[in-house]
Amino acid sequence: MVRDPRVEPWGSQPAGWGSRVATGPSRPVATSDARRRSSASRRRAVRRRRRLLRTLAGLSLLGLLLASLVGSGRGVGASARAKVRVTLARVTVAGAASGAATLPKLPWPVTGQAAVDIPAVGFRAQSGTERSVPVASMTKIMTAYVVLRDHPLALGEQGPRVTMTRADAAQFGIDTVTDQANVVLQAGEVLTEHQMLEALLVHSANDVAYALACWDAGSLGAFVAKMNAAASALGMRRTHFADSSGFSASSRSTAADLLRVAAAAMANPVFAQIVAMPSARLPLAGTVESYTPLVGTTGVVGVKSGFTGAAGGGDVLAYRVSVAGRTLLSLAAVTSQQGPTVLEVAGKDALAIARAASARVRATLVAAKGTVVAEVETGARTVPVTTAAPASVLAVGVAHVHVAVDVRAPRPGTEKGTVIGTAAFRFADQRVSVPVQLAANVP
Repeated sequence: MVRDPRVEPWGSQPAGWGSRVATGPSRPVATSDARRRSSASRRRAVRRRRRLLRTLAGLSLLGLLLASLVGSGRGVGASARAKVRVTLARVTVAGAASGAATLPKLPWPVTGQAAVDIPAVGFRAQSGTERSVPVASMTKIMTAYVVLRDHPLALGEQGPRVTMTRADAAQFGIDTVTDQANVVLQAGEVLTEHQMLEALLVHSANDVAYALACWDAGSLGAFVAKMNAAASALGMRRTHFADSSGFSASSRSTAADLLRVAAAAMANPVFAQIVAMPSARLPLAGTVESYTPLVGTTGVVGVKSGFTGAAGGGDVLAYRVSVAGRTLLSLAAVTSQQGPTVLEVAGKDALAIARAASARVRATLVAAKGTVVAEVETGARTVPVTTAAPASVLAVGVAHVHVAVDVRAPRPGTEKGTVIGTAAFRFADQRVSVPVQLAANVP
């Protein structure tokens, strides 16, 4: 019987085992060295299989351990972060001026209508029940709003170059004969969009209002349709326009409605820049002065006045004031004033209203430092998330403030005082953000 070399030591093999050779052309017989190599290869394969099994077992055990750690909140990485639950979404506060006795009275004019709007604090008031009345050149606020909406300009840009037509030049002649506000226009003259807006808003040029309308929409009628559509979109329910200049007594609105388009227009930096100009210089007309009263008075930044026999005198005025270190824009409108200096009267009334309304605004604390806005849930315990600084808004009376908390879930072991996000307090046109932090260590 031939012994198995895997069992018997090499030294006990029969004599001649390793010297056996093949004879003739037949297949060679394995030598002792070859058999030893084959046996060693099998042993190495067995060892590799054993190592592979041990490795797989170790990986399986590690996976079970990681799953256990994640489930218990002690894992590593994003999957191990604790859960965050927002606890503050709205705050209602009453400012220092919420009592009627503390509010300065608004000096409404004896005649006509008036309204005031402070967009940043959501404050609006009007002198009484309103009815639609002719508003003269205050119509041009809407004209400029539509043109800038359709042909936007950035600060410093002059915009497209517009060639005046024969119809534009003819309108200049009509305005001159009928004693309407105008600037010199000639057929073939070229004005930029910015220059035309200067003529429209600074010098209240009716012929340029016509030229802008035809350039924008192709005809005056098509442009007026755009104006009325824009008025409807802005919620100007008692407004209807019949022309782009306001010379027509059929262009009618109210003080409160005019403030809606004024607020939207003043949000455009180009409009706000132009209405603050006391004068403008044009190629043919030269230097033209503003008809809007009080431009240049401290805090006054425009906007537009208007006068016709049917409308009387009116003014839409923007007044800038600082409250608690923040800048506010107060808008006031007055219509249907009478007298020998009617534009000045309307302007002074509007300024008095804007100042009195601004005096009602107070900085109101909505969240003290340490206010809880969210909670971190770790399973074992709950860690409060608090504001790291106080937050306040400007308000008149009661303010309903919305809160948006943006917090990233902290890792276990994160220390007390670590800033993990922000809380944004939104009221009217204001947005105030403060950092938020952990009120305790995260276990």
